[in-house]
Amino acid sequence: MGQGDTDIQPAATDDRRPDTRRRGAVVAALMLSMALAALDSTIVSTAVPQIVGDLGGFSVFSWLFSGYLLAVTVTLPVYGKLSDTFGRKPVLIAGAALFLLGSLLCALAWNMAALIAFRIVQGLGGGALQGTVQTLAADLYPLKERPKIQSKLSTVWAVSAVAGPGVGGVLAAYADWRWIFLVNLPIGAVALWLIVRHLHEPERLSEGRPRIDWAGALAVFACGGVLLTALVQGGVAWPWLSGPSIALFGTGLALVAVVVLVERRAAEPIIPGWVWRRRTIAAVNLALGALGLLMVAPTVFLPTYAQSVLGLAPVAAGFVLSVWTLSWPLSAAFSQHVYRRIGFRNTAMLGMGAAALTLFAFPFLPYPGAAWQPTLLMLLLGGALGLFQLPLLVGVQSTVVWSERGTTTASVLFCRQTGQTLGAALFGAVANGVLASRLGGAGDLDSVTRTLDSGAASEPVRRAVADAVHAVYLGAAGAATLSFLVLLLLAPRKFPVLSE
Repeated sequence: MGQGDTDIQPAATDDRRPDTRRRGAVVAALMLSMALAALDSTIVSTAVPQIVGDLGGFSVFSWLFSGYLLAVTVTLPVYGKLSDTFGRKPVLIAGAALFLLGSLLCALAWNMAALIAFRIVQGLGGGALQGTVQTLAADLYPLKERPKIQSKLSTVWAVSAVAGPGVGGVLAAYADWRWIFLVNLPIGAVALWLIVRHLHEPERLSEGRPRIDWAGALAVFACGGVLLTALVQGGVAWPWLSGPSIALFGTGLALVAVVVLVERRAAEPIIPGWVWRRRTIAAVNLALGALGLLMVAPTVFLPTYAQSVLGLAPVAAGFVLSVWTLSWPLSAAFSQHVYRRIGFRNTAMLGMGAAALTLFAFPFLPYPGAAWQPTLLMLLLGGALGLFQLPLLVGVQSTVVWSERGTTTASVLFCRQTGQTLGAALFGAVANGVLASRLGGAGDLDSVTRTLDSGAASEPVRRAVADAVHAVYLGAAGAATLSFLVLLLLAPRKFPVLSE
C-alpha cells in the first residue's frame, strides 16, 4: 500500500511511549479502571427503590446520577491538562484513589444528601479514569496496534454499561445496596496496584517548575457545572422558562466569558486555543459531540419504546438495546482495515452515513411491529458507530505529540459527554411536546410510561408514545447528518498523522 493511500505523513516524530515490557499488566489495569467508570454510570439505577427506602429523599434521588455525570464531565479538561503537565501515572493514581474514597464514603452514607455529595466525589475521580485511560492507551501502542487496545476498551465499556443495572439489582435484592459501592474497592485496589507497580513513563526533561492554571480550572469547573445543571434539571426539576432556568443559563453564559478571558491570559491554559484552531481536532470534537447527542435516542428512549409499544418485559427490552454492544466492538476492531485503505475521515463518514440511514429508518417501522425489527436496527447502528468513533479517536490522538495528547483526548471526551447531556434535554423536550400534542396537551413521557406499566393505558396512549420516540429518532438522524457534514466540510481529507 503506497503512502498516498494513508493518513500517515512524515510531519514529525514523537518517541514518548512508556516502557512496554510490562504492558500486559498495565492494559489489565486500564481495563479494570474502564470497567469501574462504566459500571458506576448505570449500576445504581435498579437499586434506587432500596436506597430511597433506606435513606429517604425521593424528590432529589435523580442527583445520584446527575451529580456523578456533572463531576465527570467538567473535570475531563482539567485532568487532560494535568496529565500533559505531570504525566499520566500520577493523575491516574490520584483519580483512582479519589474514586475509591468516594465509593467507600457512598457505602457509609447516612442520608440522601450525603450520598449525593459522595457520588460527586466519585465523579471527580471518574473523570480522571475516563480521560487518562484513553490517553494511556494511545501512549502504550503505536498507531498500527492502537485499534487493538481501543476495541478492548470499547468492549469493556459496552459490557459493563449493559451489565450495570443487572448487577445493581442483584446486589440490592440479595445483599444490600451499599455493596454496589463496596464492590468497587477490591477491583479498584487491584487496578491501582498494577498501575503503581508496572507503569513506568519515560523521564521528562526539566523545563522549570510547571505552571498550573488554577484560575482556569476553577472557571471551567464552575462554567461547566452551571450550564450542565441547567440542561440536566431544566424541564425536570423546574420548567424551561422558569426563574431557575433563566438564572442558570444567564450565569453560565457569563462564566463562558470569564473562561475565555482567563484562558487567553494564562501561560498554560486548561483549554488551550489550539484545540479549536486546528481543523482536525475541532472537527473531531464537533463530530463526537453530535455522536453524544444521537446516542440519547437509543439509550434513553428505546427501552421505553420496547416496553410500552412492543409490550416486552424489562429484561427483553434491555436485550433489544444491548445488541449494539455486540456489533460496536467488532466493527471498531475491523475499522483499522478500512481506514488503512481510505483514511480516518472517510471511514468515519462511511460509519456515520450508515448510522444516519439506520436512525432514519426507525420511524418507518410498522406499528406495533415485532421485537426483531428494532433489534436488527440496533445491531446495524452499533456496527455503523464502531466504524465512526474509533477511527476518529485513534486518528486525532495520532496528530499530536505526547505533551498534547491528554488535552486532546479530554477535549474529545468532554464534547461527547456534553453532547449526551444536551441530547437528553433536547430530545426529552421533543418527546414531551409530541405526547402533549397527541394527548390533548396533557402528559409527559415519565407519567405516560407509569400509566402503561400499570396496564391502564389505552391504544391512543401507546400510539402517542410510538410517535414521540419516532420524533426523537428523526432528531437523532439529524444529529448524525450534522456529524457527517462536519467531517465532510471541516475535517481535512487526510489527517496530519505524526510518523513514529
